[in-house]
Amino acid sequence: MRLIMRQPIDQSGRLSHFAFTGLVVECGDVLNLLVSTAPPMTQHILMVDDDSLLRRSLALQLQQAGYRTSSAATAEDGLAISQRDRPDLVLLDVGLPGMDGLEAVQQFKRQGDLPVIFLTARRRELDTILGLELGADDYITKPFNPDVLLARVKAVLRRSAAATPSTAGETERLVVGDLVIDPRGHTASVAGRQVELTSREFDLLHALALEAGVVLSIDDLIARVWGAEFSGEPQGVYVHVRWLREKIEENPETPRRIVNVRGKGYKLVAQNADESL
Repeated sequence: MRLIMRQPIDQSGRLSHFAFTGLVVECGDVLNLLVSTAPPMTQHILMVDDDSLLRRSLALQLQQAGYRTSSAATAEDGLAISQRDRPDLVLLDVGLPGMDGLEAVQQFKRQGDLPVIFLTARRRELDTILGLELGADDYITKPFNPDVLLARVKAVLRRSAAATPSTAGETERLVVGDLVIDPRGHTASVAGRQVELTSREFDLLHALALEAGVVLSIDDLIARVWGAEFSGEPQGVYVHVRWLREKIEENPETPRRIVNVRGKGYKLVAQNADESL
């Protein structure tokens, strides 16, 4: 593909500047400049903190710096999000409800040695040393300067990319009966038939497939698919389940794959081709 460009000449006879007018004439130097200054692929940062105000503030700062963000209020939800949508870096609070950050960092490392920065209000040296020994890549104490955090984020991401340049983003296909989900290709098929899904439908199906046979509550699904900052109505989950059923069930009125457990939530049940007829 080539670019049509106007090339005004100044009084010295040299080209002064370029103005794009369409696709046609090639100009190697300018094309090389465009390629070299193109933004890099967006990196994904997962924030796990029970402080909703801090999460929103961090998300805004990171997004303005060019990162894609996800957020969770608990370690359990953060681990579930990470399993579905692998982050390049985890910002992890130490003092979380339920599973704390010191335990969670070990789980994140088991998911593929994810780089982790601890966010902590605990200033005791023991917590810091323990955190680093458990595998955290860095730590920062609250309250912190956003510019300092961004500098730490960039440094850890650089080290991580240099250490594992070819392994990031590798996710195996999920097979649940005759349902096959390819997270990398963002595709799904039922009994060999490709199913066209929206981004949210795919994320919902992926979350259910990661724990096939296990009942996930509406709150679980909201936290894992929509994120901790979701402010809509729970009815939105029911609507997406209905749309998803219309695409993967042989008879959406009597679903056999996405099954509702009254008062509990939904679970994905494996079906083979002959069983689904």
